[in-house]
Amino acid sequence: MTSIQGQLLKLYFKVHLLITPFPKTLDIKKERAEMDAMAKLFKPLADIDCTHADIQGIPAEWITPSIVDRGRGILYLHGGYFISGSIESHRHLAGSIAYAAQAKALIIEYRLAPEHRFPAGIEDALTAYQWMLAQGYEPGQIFLAGDSAGGGLVLSCLLALKERNLPLPAGGVCLSPAIDLTFSGESWKKNLKKELIVNPYTADKLQSIYLGDVHARSPLASPLFGDLPGLPPILIQVGSDEMLLSDAQQFAERAKQAGVEVKLEVWPGMQHVWQYAASRLPEGRQAIERIGEFIRQH
Repeated sequence: MTSIQGQLLKLYFKVHLLITPFPKTLDIKKERAEMDAMAKLFKPLADIDCTHADIQGIPAEWITPSIVDRGRGILYLHGGYFISGSIESHRHLAGSIAYAAQAKALIIEYRLAPEHRFPAGIEDALTAYQWMLAQGYEPGQIFLAGDSAGGGLVLSCLLALKERNLPLPAGGVCLSPAIDLTFSGESWKKNLKKELIVNPYTADKLQSIYLGDVHARSPLASPLFGDLPGLPPILIQVGSDEMLLSDAQQFAERAKQAGVEVKLEVWPGMQHVWQYAASRLPEGRQAIERIGEFIRQH
C-alpha cells in the first residue's frame, strides 16, 4: 500500500498537471533550470562530504558518506532526458545511495544534447570509469549506477565495455532506466494516464535532439536491443505507474534468458525515479536501502 506521503505527492503532481499541463514543446533551458531548482526540495539521507574533481575536462565530484568501505566505489550517472541534469541536481540522490552502500561515489557532468549528441555521454562515462581504475580501484570494486537517462547510460556503458573487451565493473544499478528510445513498449500507452513525471508529448523529440541520424534501435542508444550475455549483475527498480515500466520488464526478461544475474523490482504505485524524493518519501528510503544491500552483496 502506498504511504500517506506517497499519496500526497501523487496528489500534488496531479493538481500541478491540472493547473500546468505537460508542455507540447521542449524548452531545454527551462528543463535544465527546473531540474536544478527541484533538487532544493530534497536532501541526502545522511551527511556527506563533497570534493570537486576534474576528469580530463569532465566536471566531477567525489561524494563521501560518514561510513565508507574503501574498497567500494560507485560511478553515478544522473538523469535528465539526456538534455539536462547536473551534479547539483543529483548530488543528494547519489549521496543517499553512497550512504546506503557504504561506498565513495563519483558523480560526473557528462556532456548533454543538443550541444553534444550521442554517444558523447557514454564516452564521458567510460572515461570516468577508466579514471577510477587509474585511481587504484579494481573493476570488481566499482558499481555503475544511474537514474532515468543515467540508468540507460549505465547499461550502454556495460555494453560498450564488453564490446571493447575492457574489464567490467562489479555490477549496475538502474533506477527507472531509459533503455528503449523507440518508445514502443506497451506501457507507453497503457500507463499514459498514470504517468505524472515523464512528458509523453516531448519524449519522441529526444530522438532527433539526442540521437541525430543514429537509429533508435542502436544497442548503445537503446540497450534493450544489445548483446546481453556476459554482463555483470544488474538491479533495476521501476514504478508500476510509469511509462518506462515495460521497457524495464523486457530488458530483465532478455537479460535472464542471456544468463545475466538481474533483479527487477516493480514498486506498486510509484512514479518515475521516486527515489529522488527519498528524504520525504518512505518508499524512496526503502528502495535506496535495497540498492545499498545489492551493492554490498556484490
